[in-house]
Amino acid sequence: MTLAPVVYVISDSVGETAELVIKAGLSQFNNGEYKIHRIPYVEDTGTIDEVMQLTKENKGMIGFTLVDPVLRKYVNDQAVKMNIEAIDIMGPMLASMERVFDNLPRMEAGLVHKLDEDYFKRVEAIEFAVKYDDGRDARGISRADIVLIGVSRTSKTPLSQFLAHKRLKVANVPIVPEVDPPEELFEVHPDKCIGLRISPDKLNEIRKERLKALGLGGQATYANIERIHQELRYFDDVVNRIGCKVIDVSNKAVEETANNILQLIQD
Repeated sequence: MTLAPVVYVISDSVGETAELVIKAGLSQFNNGEYKIHRIPYVEDTGTIDEVMQLTKENKGMIGFTLVDPVLRKYVNDQAVKMNIEAIDIMGPMLASMERVFDNLPRMEAGLVHKLDEDYFKRVEAIEFAVKYDDGRDARGISRADIVLIGVSRTSKTPLSQFLAHKRLKVANVPIVPEVDPPEELFEVHPDKCIGLRISPDKLNEIRKERLKALGLGGQATYANIERIHQELRYFDDVVNRIGCKVIDVSNKAVEETANNILQLIQD
């Protein structure tokens, strides 16, 4: 069996840039089976030595973004000494810019994030989506840019995370017949709310697969078709009471549904 490629990302900041570049490269070689280990905020050679040893043991490679020329040289020298493939993602670009602009780089780690307001908005939105996921705190409903409403297994959580990367604060609320929806849901403007509808057969299929993944029988109430019809009727009652728009997610990928939601907001 061929082992999945292992790549270690060394960075003096969060390492996001290096990881994105490496993922783009890896996508050209297999179907996405690889392991990436990110080591952020590296400021000393000791940490680099540890990563080098792990890379050697796991027959992997290294991609690094280090602005400190001393640390960059150390990684390159150690890589040659240990016969490890190490890709300097930042160094050659800085050297070229220095020649073209006839100016020295500032040599400060993480400047792209310090200067990028969008980055902080995205992080804030992701943290918001986690905090107000699955109706765990109704206070998020009034603070959210978007409120997603749906029964279990309608992709509320992955949609919240996807939209968070678009810098939108998303709360999501599960609809369960035995639980009254939070009153906050009926107090916000209906344009802020999006209902996620799904066909009974598709939901039945998804829930059965979920139960199998959990090692449970497919006959549980969770996947019972009559129970599903009951939940979906209750869902329709709730969204009709709110007066919000509804998107059918039955045969849509998360990205497609997210784009539909973004289009509704823009409209």
